[in-house]
Amino acid sequence: MVRTHAAALAAAAATALLISACTGSAGAGADDDPKARVTLTFWHGWSAPNEVKAVDAAVERFEDAHPNITVKAVPNITDDKIQQALRAGGSGAPDVVSSFTTDNVGKFCSSGAFADLKPFIAASGIDLEKTFAKPRLDYTQFKGKRCALPLLGDAYGLYYNKDAFAEAGIQAPPRTWSEFDEAAEKLTKEKGDSYERLGFMPNFHGYESTPGHLVAQWSPAYFDRDGKSNIAKDPAFAAMFTWQKKLIDRLGGFGKLERYRNTFGDEWGAKHPFHTGQVAMQLDGEWRLGMTADAEVPFEVGVAPLPVPDDRAAEYGKGYLSGTIIGIAATSRKQNAAWELVKYLTTDTDAVVDFANELRNVPSTHDALASPRLELDPRFKTFLDIARHPKSNTTPASVNGGAYQVTLQEFGYLYESGREKDLKAGLERTARQIDTDIEKAG
Repeated sequence: MVRTHAAALAAAAATALLISACTGSAGAGADDDPKARVTLTFWHGWSAPNEVKAVDAAVERFEDAHPNITVKAVPNITDDKIQQALRAGGSGAPDVVSSFTTDNVGKFCSSGAFADLKPFIAASGIDLEKTFAKPRLDYTQFKGKRCALPLLGDAYGLYYNKDAFAEAGIQAPPRTWSEFDEAAEKLTKEKGDSYERLGFMPNFHGYESTPGHLVAQWSPAYFDRDGKSNIAKDPAFAAMFTWQKKLIDRLGGFGKLERYRNTFGDEWGAKHPFHTGQVAMQLDGEWRLGMTADAEVPFEVGVAPLPVPDDRAAEYGKGYLSGTIIGIAATSRKQNAAWELVKYLTTDTDAVVDFANELRNVPSTHDALASPRLELDPRFKTFLDIARHPKSNTTPASVNGGAYQVTLQEFGYLYESGREKDLKAGLERTARQIDTDIEKAG
């Protein structure tokens, strides 16, 4: 899902405000005849020409299999527009909606904006646990209400410049954070008050180096059993922030790294700092593999799982998982027909495989992950393995969307820069803020 996590977090926070007014009731249109001739409106967020082409091709395959259903696919739809339409309802509202922002599932489900899929799933005889990995099921439900299903998935791993590794005498990608720190230092070439090359950009404004993506390697518990923020109690968070701050200091300090970061090109363009050789290692999703090929980078690209803490070495291979979600608008009067589209795109193995091949994303089902029809770069197997790893994890849904992640990330900016010096007190204050925000939203 070619999109920055920071942008997703910002969208989630904005959507949390908008969606509170949604009052759709699940099942409002579940009495329609799915075999009748009908036209569905499907809103999605893909916008690049190749992405839109892939979505349209998937829709055409669905229409071939369901000749009574015509689908009008509308691209480049933001979550803000989704919420506005679902609040208003009427003929202009969509029937099926997909979103890149898994953080908003808690609001989609709790507000009733998306229909409850449980009766549709039960009627179709789908065994969710046998179809999807647990993290995929986690980020498509909230407090037991399943209002979405995984469409395609993302898996985050480590990209590395094999030529730079050979030059530095590094034989293999690091498996633990201590090995990673040593590699990052060896790969760094200083140039005056800047760098000719940086081993890794650890600052949280660095592309994809967010607290949520990094702390996944410590298998965190964001909330306790009572739904209270756990970030000050679970040692995973303090361990991650401590590691990140030490690496910043080891590589030259926050100010020097920030000045260098400001020379980076656009995250989604050919001048991405990994493409240009400005950084030798990069945390990113599976889509970066295709982007390095498109950019024709002048070195050999390697991919591997992100390292794990030294005391969790046996868990190497895991990573952070996210993806696109899809659901049925509660305001739709064509929910049975809409379910046919949702079911096809998410559970039909050939449909999932074809879509993954075309969008260069990770398939979302167990069967699709194992399909010999996958036609992806051989290195893509790393991301398939991360997606299958039993310790891979995701961020949990919340009633106010991704606001708690935004709050945690804001604390990260303070701590890494030295403006917040007391990690324990800072995490405790941040936890209180998260709890206050959730209580207000609830």
